[in-house]
Amino acid sequence: MIGLAFGALGVLAFSMSLPATRVAVQQLDPWFVAFGRAVGAALLAWAYLRFTGAPPPTRSQWRRLSIVALGVVVGFPLFTSLALISQTSAHGAVVITVLPAMTAVFAVLRAGERPPLLFWVASAGGLLAVLTFLGASGAVHGVLSLADLLLLAAVVLCGLGYAEGGALARELGGARTICWALLLSLPVTVPIMIVAAVAHHPHADAVAWRAFGYLTVVSMFLGFFAWYAGLARGGIAQVGQIQLAQPVLTLVWSALLLGETVTPASIAAALAVLACVVLIQRTRNSAQVPALGRA
Repeated sequence: MIGLAFGALGVLAFSMSLPATRVAVQQLDPWFVAFGRAVGAALLAWAYLRFTGAPPPTRSQWRRLSIVALGVVVGFPLFTSLALISQTSAHGAVVITVLPAMTAVFAVLRAGERPPLLFWVASAGGLLAVLTFLGASGAVHGVLSLADLLLLAAVVLCGLGYAEGGALARELGGARTICWALLLSLPVTVPIMIVAAVAHHPHADAVAWRAFGYLTVVSMFLGFFAWYAGLARGGIAQVGQIQLAQPVLTLVWSALLLGETVTPASIAAALAVLACVVLIQRTRNSAQVPALGRA
């Protein structure tokens, strides 16, 4: 249950990422938002690692950390920032509905997990429930645009980063995994942030800067403490399916932050998703999850 609790806390933190990104990129350059949040989070990561006296990763762990960095430090923030210039966060929530399935696929490919058939059935049911709700709410419209393709690329890279980070967190712990990935990314994130800042002279109101601050402190840093700890303890494929609730939560935050309408159907969708998540968790005993090292 501790893995489930950590995972749920991580999903709650991440559920506001798309609305916050949408707010931030309306006034700030998307490249600055994507890489500036990573640089800010890396400073927090350096302080945490120094305070805790964490030993450096091994050579093999550094290689795996590069995959984590590619997925969750660079890929997902950049592609979602570019996509949400023209798309709403509600539309983005539709696309990221496939993230739990993508995480589960990479859990099989990268982490050696073997979920049972009931897991996949329940996952498909949750995915269908969310897509039905989002379609009925009008969030799905039109054909695939460049923004949709960017969001799909973000989902693929994020699923890879989640799976690799969750597996690595069994050795390093959730907090150290994201901290080392952030520091590893600095040779890329710092120069791009500086170029974006010089080219566009970041200027925004307090609302946009607060959104940027949330992305830096919560979405890029603290949220991963809980998320990777949950994936390591409860199984990447299993805990990853809690993300089925994230699109519904994202629509709620979109309504609060951006004034979008949330219909009573969201309650029914949330209950349907919750039922699927409960069913998924009932498969935990039969799922094959590699032994946990450090968490």
